[in-house]
Amino acid sequence: MSKTALITGIAGQDGSYLTELLLENGYDVHGIDRRSSLFNRRRIEEARENARRRGQVFELYYGDMSDSSNLYRRIISCKPTEIYNFASQSHVAISFEEPEHTTDVNANGTLRLLEAARHFAADGCRFYQASTSEMFGDAPHSPQTENTPFHPRSPYGVAKLYAYWIVRNYREHYGLHACNGILYNHESPRRGENFVTRKITYSLARIKKGLQDTLMLGNLDNRRDWGFAGDYVRAMWLMLNQDAADDYVIATGQTHTVREFVEKACETAGIGIAWEGEGAGEKGRDTRTGKTIVEVSKKFFRPAEKTVLCGDAKKAREKLGWKPEIDFDGLVELMMKCDLDSV
Repeated sequence: MSKTALITGIAGQDGSYLTELLLENGYDVHGIDRRSSLFNRRRIEEARENARRRGQVFELYYGDMSDSSNLYRRIISCKPTEIYNFASQSHVAISFEEPEHTTDVNANGTLRLLEAARHFAADGCRFYQASTSEMFGDAPHSPQTENTPFHPRSPYGVAKLYAYWIVRNYREHYGLHACNGILYNHESPRRGENFVTRKITYSLARIKKGLQDTLMLGNLDNRRDWGFAGDYVRAMWLMLNQDAADDYVIATGQTHTVREFVEKACETAGIGIAWEGEGAGEKGRDTRTGKTIVEVSKKFFRPAEKTVLCGDAKKAREKLGWKPEIDFDGLVELMMKCDLDSV
């Protein structure tokens, strides 16, 4: 029996990598993308063209997680055997500015999709929910596991926590094969430029080419567990191919500071950087020219900074046979080189 996947938020970073993985494994792929005034499907255009050449099914639709009727129609028309829910307002800082919108899309949107899946998807349909380490927030210990208590510190984390629990509720109450992937920060050259990792590599590429003077950042000492998005979507697919549905932490188990990310990106770009000052007054200077290329601004500090989030993916290693293939240095080099080429 052929498999049919429906991916919400298909035009994003994770949606594009998952699309490629599923097409390589013979799936029919249907995707929902939010309509905007700008064309934002560049990440999936190559996959779409490859599918066309191979004669594979790859259909795209406009839709929004606030529109139940649209979700119902899409599921009725394609009868998916697997659903991957990536659609969300995915920026933590913006969730403080748009808490109501974030909640409607990330929390209520997941409920709408679950209801549509329960009533109209193919028999035995499997459901993947993109959960997040932001649900742990002010975690009582580190690293975090699937059993660590949640304490979200942002509207984004709170909304995602509702989605996590409603997925578990539908699994336990209705018997839906529904999984939560509790993913830590995962990056790639396809990451949006408003996320700190891509902001760093894109800005440094422009500085290297003389197109920009300064990179503005927040707290340089914030630590993150950063992995490669291509590795992480493989874990999602493995979750839905298990006999029993479950929830999994997906992480590298290592943390690095924003400062370390900048230093590794500079090294890859051939830029020497020297730090001076501290706190909001800290600056990074180009050792060759003496020019300030990195500055710190309080504007980019979060209202409620959380404790260090570091994930323990032991369960995923043992049950899914999953482990990341690209380490921190490889990730930064990949992103920096791609932005140098594109700029």
